[in-house]
Amino acid sequence: MKTYSFLALWLIVYSLSGHAESIRVVTETTAYSYMKEGKVAGSATEVIELSLKKAGITDYSINIYPWARAYDLALQKANVLIYLIARTPNREADFKWVGELSRPQCFLVKLKERTDIKVNKLADTKRYSIGVVRDDVRQQYLQQQKLTNLSISSQQSDSFRQLVNHQLDLIVLFDADMPRLCQQQSFDCNKLEKLFLLNELSNGIYMAFSKKTPDKLVKQTQDAFEKLKAEGLVKQIMEQVPLPR
Repeated sequence: MKTYSFLALWLIVYSLSGHAESIRVVTETTAYSYMKEGKVAGSATEVIELSLKKAGITDYSINIYPWARAYDLALQKANVLIYLIARTPNREADFKWVGELSRPQCFLVKLKERTDIKVNKLADTKRYSIGVVRDDVRQQYLQQQKLTNLSISSQQSDSFRQLVNHQLDLIVLFDADMPRLCQQQSFDCNKLEKLFLLNELSNGIYMAFSKKTPDKLVKQTQDAFEKLKAEGLVKQIMEQVPLPR
């Protein structure tokens, strides 16, 4: 009888407190999210953690993956929060969007020394190789433009290294990522040339939950994020983009 009473009490306690969901937070390596001293750091990571804390969510883990894996987890699994994801019409129905973190500009880039590359508009790129990241918004956009000359890598750093080593002609980069990539390759960023701005890709980057995440959890996080935004903290934090050490 005592055993039964204890079990019943445990079930009541579990039903009241154990429903809190564990959140799996995923991202890729960027200027806003990177490994530092064994943990995921960066300005966007700080905003994510502050939002979850303000929402009363303490049971979560943050991991960096190649973008395709992070993206697939957020598409397929429940209780996944992905951040630094571009919000596009094609993705709108696939996620539960929490809030905009930043609005970086996206450029088509080449090496200045490659004077043989003549590009004034996107249609001119068809005769050149372009480096993109698998399942990234840039790959998706260029494929929609019927470009088939894409060299697909698992990470942005791989494409950038190929550009520097003359294995690629062009690459599509967000402006905030350039200093980090140049530092990683010990490359002088002044040797890069921005050909033109890709307005269609210069949209907001967001934090978003997977579709299988409970609406209550999404709403808690949205409310917390909006409070941080109203206090000016999101803008203040995201404007600080230190390079990873």
